[in-house]
This record gives sequence, C-alpha cells and structure tokens, in this order.
Amino acid sequence: MSNVERISCIAGDITRLNVDAIVNAANETLLGGGGVDGAIHRSAGPKLLAECRNLGGCPTGEARITKGYDLPARYVIHTVGPIYSGARDDDPTLSACYRNSLRIAAENHCKSLAFPAISTGAYGFPFKRASRIAIASTMMELERLLTIEQIIFVLFSEDKLVEFKEILGGSN
Repeated sequence: MSNVERISCIAGDITRLNVDAIVNAANETLLGGGGVDGAIHRSAGPKLLAECRNLGGCPTGEARITKGYDLPARYVIHTVGPIYSGARDDDPTLSACYRNSLRIAAENHCKSLAFPAISTGAYGFPFKRASRIAIASTMMELERLLTIEQIIFVLFSEDKLVEFKEILGGSN
C-alpha cells in the first residue's frame, strides 16, 4: 500500500472516530482549551485532565500520549502547534508536530490515527500552507513507520475538506 493510500480525509468530529489514537491540537499546559482541544477534553471526561496534570505540559512541536478514557480512541496524542507569526521556524515546528505524533503512535503500536488541522484555528496558521506541511511531513514519516496503516485528517468544514483533498491529490 502506498503512503497516499494510507491517508484519507473527512469533515467531521474527531472525538467520534474509532481509531487507535486521535491527535489533540493542544496548548502547552495540556489542560484543555478551546476548539479541538476543548472538544477532546469534554468527550474524554475528567480522567484525561487528571492524567494531563501529571505530564507537566508539552513544548511547542513536541507530543505526549495519554489514554483516551471515554473516547472511542484508545489514546490521545497531544501536540502543541506553533502560533503563526511568519517566522522562519513556523513551518519546521508545525512539521515536527506531525512527525513526533506519528512516532509516538508507532511506539505505542497504533495502526490508525486521526489528525486535526493543527494550528489552523486560533493559532492562525494559513490553512493551505499548513495542509501542505501536514501532508508532506506525514508522507515522509510513513516511509519509516510501516506499522501505521491508516491516517485520517479530520477537517472542521466541508470547504476545508475540499481544499485539503485538492492539496492531497496534488501530492501524488
């Protein structure tokens, strides 16, 4: 199976997916917030927050893993995307979010995982640019991580899904 065949995208609610792990676009505290982060914490229940308190946060670009608790997913991989500033390190830091999340997934024997569009909401990363980085980083990492069988990018609207599909289709 090619890397492109291992990647799909949908518009929907990441908290409802029955995959091994979902990725949380978290803040550095890992203690919940708005957007995807808040939705994941609400759906997973209070035990997620309790486990996150013990992790001591997460630096931007890195990732941490917790149990999924009340989610259909077994795990939540928390990664902190960059707040977009146009600085030279924005792109590599966003790429690191995807690469580090995939590595943690593989280390924990996850075969399927779902990503949101990291940093494209309140953190202001331009959607098309972030999507290109997400796809390129994921495909590059999948070259090494042959145990991961399925990646689902979960977009927050139908128009973003169409944009993402166009970028994914152009990456073949």
